[in-house]
Amino acid sequence: MPTTDHRVPLHRLTYASPAPPRRTTLAGGMPVWLFSRYADVHQVINDNRFKRTLIRPTGIAASSLLDTPDAVGKLDDSQHLRLRRTVQRAFGPRAVARMTPWVADVVDELVDALVDHGPPVDLVDHYTRPLPIAVMRRLLGVHDIDTARLLHWTEHGFATVERDPVEAAETTREFTEFTVGLLAERRRAPGTDLISSLVLAADAEGSIPEPQLVNLVSTLVVGGYDTAMTMLGNTLLYLLHDRPEVWVRLGTSDETAAGLLAERLLYLIPLGDPSAHANPFRAAEDIEVGGVTVRTGEIVTVDRGAAGRDPEAFSDAPFEDLFAPLESPTLAFGGGRHYCLGTWLARAELRLGLHRLAVRLPDLRLAAPVDTITWRQGTITRSPLGLPATW
Repeated sequence: MPTTDHRVPLHRLTYASPAPPRRTTLAGGMPVWLFSRYADVHQVINDNRFKRTLIRPTGIAASSLLDTPDAVGKLDDSQHLRLRRTVQRAFGPRAVARMTPWVADVVDELVDALVDHGPPVDLVDHYTRPLPIAVMRRLLGVHDIDTARLLHWTEHGFATVERDPVEAAETTREFTEFTVGLLAERRRAPGTDLISSLVLAADAEGSIPEPQLVNLVSTLVVGGYDTAMTMLGNTLLYLLHDRPEVWVRLGTSDETAAGLLAERLLYLIPLGDPSAHANPFRAAEDIEVGGVTVRTGEIVTVDRGAAGRDPEAFSDAPFEDLFAPLESPTLAFGGGRHYCLGTWLARAELRLGLHRLAVRLPDLRLAAPVDTITWRQGTITRSPLGLPATW
């Protein structure tokens, strides 16, 4: 298991060594199989015979968008496939390639504003937070959401048990009402945005319960913002403090090298605790994994953190050359039918957000010690609340 000190930067987490499958129990005492070797974890998350369960992942608040039977991550088979078909074309590699020019424009505008502002500057306030907000507003056609309101929804939509359950439930209710109204508005007057496309696709697909569509759109709104902000904040903290030589090299590199760096950073630096919130699976039939037989109905869980340090799949010095191609596909975004819907957009935002900033500001550096950084708490992700910087 990774370290649990919330003051520790995520690139400094330590993990258990990958090991053969073993029996353990969830927090509530339920017996499960635990898989932690890369090959075993890769098989489990990609094998459709392992079904998502309605067991709440460890640490997830009961009011979270992720803890509902209508969440796309909880669905399997025909219901899940219908929901994915409504959104996958909008988030696939080809679709994101078409978005790349305007994502780059957003990045350039924010970098221009940083340069105009001059040092010192807080990179969270002026870059890592506004960048994904601007991207999601344009993608979703939601331009009138107040930033503070969106932040409030995000903090509670992906809440952990550390959050006040009453406040989290009220916030989720408010956000759900907003999404219901947004869907109704787009049905009356569809546009060219993603939500309009989702509504039209869902209605054409048929048989998609409205609560599932509402949860999907809500998750896309806050997830698209939260994931990119978290990745940018954590990677900038690592590069500017621990690896300034990599930051300088990035500024003189091309897009291909920037993509390799972004992929390795996604592998090295998790969004949060990579094992505490893992979704359990239930075996739909007897399945052989890693030399053991998981019987029909048994519950399994995975430790992606340990799997990501498996010497059978990755270098034993993963931080050494950050521009080296990964030896195996990262598990950062899951796998199989439950591969993260926003994967390719998240990759594009991280690649462009780091590369274009490094090109313009090769002397960018942190203006405060790492041990003074304060962190967002109470959500499934974790990132700095502020990153004072200068150049």
